[in-house]
Amino acid sequence: MADAVLRPRAVAPGSRIAVVSPASSADPDRITRGIAALRAFGYDAYAAEHAYGRHPPYFSGSPQDRAADLHRAFADPSVAAIICTRGGYGSNYLLNLLDLDLIRAHPKPFFAYSDHTAIQSWILDQIGLVAFHGPMAAADFSCENGVHLASFQSALTGGLVSVGAEQGIRILRPGRARGTMYGGCLSILTASLGTPCAPQTEGKLLFLEDIGVKPYQIDRMLRHMILAGKFEGVCGFIFGEMLNCVSAGTATDLLEQVILRVLEPFDVPIAIGLRSGHVSGGNVTLPFGIEAELLLENNQPLLRYVEPAVSIDHAG
Repeated sequence: MADAVLRPRAVAPGSRIAVVSPASSADPDRITRGIAALRAFGYDAYAAEHAYGRHPPYFSGSPQDRAADLHRAFADPSVAAIICTRGGYGSNYLLNLLDLDLIRAHPKPFFAYSDHTAIQSWILDQIGLVAFHGPMAAADFSCENGVHLASFQSALTGGLVSVGAEQGIRILRPGRARGTMYGGCLSILTASLGTPCAPQTEGKLLFLEDIGVKPYQIDRMLRHMILAGKFEGVCGFIFGEMLNCVSAGTATDLLEQVILRVLEPFDVPIAIGLRSGHVSGGNVTLPFGIEAELLLENNQPLLRYVEPAVSIDHAG
């Protein structure tokens, strides 16, 4: 278990960014467009060896190949940051292959979400490396208006990320909270319960998001987390856009009703709608492992960080 925050170096304009595929294979055209977009934003982006790879039945490479790409990107002194192509499935194959000592010795911003919540939370919990829950190359940078550029650049350069109603946040239960941001894809966090890689969500300011799961399934996963003790001491909840998390023929606010009912025992502020992870556009970067404030008052929701995600003494 990590006993201190490990901040990577700030990333300067023009820095080299490795694009990797640690899980499923991605559409080649979307990878190419994503890399082109990163270059247009001023970064020297390149594809890792297996970024375009295809390996049966749906991976980008064998677990060993995918882990090796990650290790090379972390170890390469010319690389300042690492961005995944997409999620899909397959990150859990890498958890027992990751060289945490190597990653600790060469900390870098690692951008991902979805299935990669498994990798991000494991690295954060074990060595304290700040996780960057944010846009991926093929999934977001390849799309017009796919990235919330302000939070992406702020997180990389040492600015304090701040997002509110314009980024989708709505108030479900008012209040104020301050704590260490943590979270990711709810399905992945729940799937890791009962394993050595179970997330350390207790006591955190918790962000949860998902896509295409019905409200009763969200209900079941939240209850699973509660029964596992994973919401003990949580100081606030922020839910994502929850894209397509609906049931045909039911009330449009059923998911919000479910969240409020299931989390009724927790007397903390609750927000929903923040576009980070699986989103319709403008994917927001949320650093995990550092302090932030959630202010849900006067119909003016705000999530603002109170410390930078990177070390600003040197820029990579």
